[in-house]
Amino acid sequence: MHLAYPAVLAALLFCVGLYGVLARRNAILVLMSVELMLNAVNLNLVAFDVWLRDTLHAGQALTLFTIAVAAAEIGIGLAIILMVHRNKGTSDIDRLRDTAEESDVPDGRREPTDEKTEAAA
Repeated sequence: MHLAYPAVLAALLFCVGLYGVLARRNAILVLMSVELMLNAVNLNLVAFDVWLRDTLHAGQALTLFTIAVAAAEIGIGLAIILMVHRNKGTSDIDRLRDTAEESDVPDGRREPTDEKTEAAA
């Protein structure tokens, strides 16, 4: 087996994932792009493990560890994104960063404002 084929495919997958992380604004799409990057690394690990004919199969063992870490990362990341979407109403990363910078209170909490009370004042 030629090592170039899986290496080129892994490089393409990693580049697509990197583009997704840098260009996307939706937090769920950013998480999906990170998963693409991790899968590119997994493909490289397995390809080099087969090419080197490692008797311990360390590349495949490390791939299983990476898959487990990626599953935990996705589970926690999606839970955080869903909670933020419930509280803020958006999962747009730029808007979330802007609302964090606009906060006047040190702990980040803002009092709910009512348009009627502001108009009466």
